[in-house]
Amino acid sequence: MTIDRDAAQRHTIAVLTASQALGGLGIAIGIAVASVLAKDVSGKESLAGLAQTFQVLGTAVASYVLARVMGVKGRRIGLALGYLIGAAGAMLCVLGGAIESFPILLLGTFCLGTVTAANLQSRYAAADLARPEHRARAISIVVWATTIGAVLGPNLTGASGDLAEKLDLPRLTGPFLISFFAVLIAMAVVGLLLRPDPLLLARELEGVSAMVPPGTSWSRVATVMRERPPVVAGVLALSSAQAIMVAIMIMTPLHMDHGGASLNVIGLVVSGHILGMFAFSPFVGVLADSVGRVQVMVVGGLLLAVSLYLCGSSPTGESWQITLGLFILGLGWSFCTVAGSALLVEATPIEARTDVQGAADLIMNLTAATAGALAGVVVDGWGFGALNSLAAVLLVGVVAAVLLSREKPHVPESGEDRVKQP
Repeated sequence: MTIDRDAAQRHTIAVLTASQALGGLGIAIGIAVASVLAKDVSGKESLAGLAQTFQVLGTAVASYVLARVMGVKGRRIGLALGYLIGAAGAMLCVLGGAIESFPILLLGTFCLGTVTAANLQSRYAAADLARPEHRARAISIVVWATTIGAVLGPNLTGASGDLAEKLDLPRLTGPFLISFFAVLIAMAVVGLLLRPDPLLLARELEGVSAMVPPGTSWSRVATVMRERPPVVAGVLALSSAQAIMVAIMIMTPLHMDHGGASLNVIGLVVSGHILGMFAFSPFVGVLADSVGRVQVMVVGGLLLAVSLYLCGSSPTGESWQITLGLFILGLGWSFCTVAGSALLVEATPIEARTDVQGAADLIMNLTAATAGALAGVVVDGWGFGALNSLAAVLLVGVVAAVLLSREKPHVPESGEDRVKQP
């Protein structure tokens, strides 16, 4: 049987679009209430940010672990495993809220982070078979797919709360019930339909052995980063944007709750933020392919700076500043993430691709987890405005990424377009 590269790529994008939408729903529906639930269960406002922080930590660990699995078994097995662990995490969140156990809640959010890790790795899967001139566009389509579930999710918080109360569960555990079912379906979609595996097929097309190359994973990552500055640039752009986004996003519901904003209003604001993150990514991808990765990262840094000013000047409760600021925060993240991801993929040789991608997402999410952990302390001590001012320091990472990405990355030959299958 003959497999056509472009046909396989179209099928891969279709499957990843479906799973990404479901995974986005599973994650986003809990984001709007995670910090409030953590505050209620722990009884301490200073610990409110830990739920999202543990989710980011789970994403960091899972990003590396899933990438290692994919390096040996391919994208399909790695993504399905991520969604399975994430579904278990959603049920642990329900249990933690029901019995008011803060450790169980944190364990649940940690495991739920594997859904985000799987979604992040999906953008790399979208690039495995993509033509070089369409690489950013392929990444952006899968990133965009998250919009479907991510915007819908926070708007279901009210209805999911009603469902939880009918089941004699705390209202704030309702979103995690919806998350459980959405993520399980995402696992089934990937596990059954992601054939042929895009990474394994790409390796075959480029004549690269599917066996793990010699040396340790980290030694391969260190070699690539030392020899290819654009890879470092991609990691810096991804990490800076993610840390800024997480630090502000996880504390916004609490900032609004202080001013008496309702759960539905908070959900709408978070939906607007997620719309900014994902809805315009196809445009960002086309822009990155046409005008360049560096230019798109510059725009992303400027958008992040504007968002921090607006969010930092917003009063508690409902306000146009927090609504617009959170939307622009998501848009700036999208510009940096699409451009940074494309830069990372094209500058990395295929034999080290999963190692570098896993390490990049690990670094990105550890940076974000640190920012998230400090966010609650900063807001508790100095306020939401101070948090935005301190987050602006992280824009230095975007500037450094722009400077490092000036060196043209090495792009491997694409290989043959067709391979014979037994």
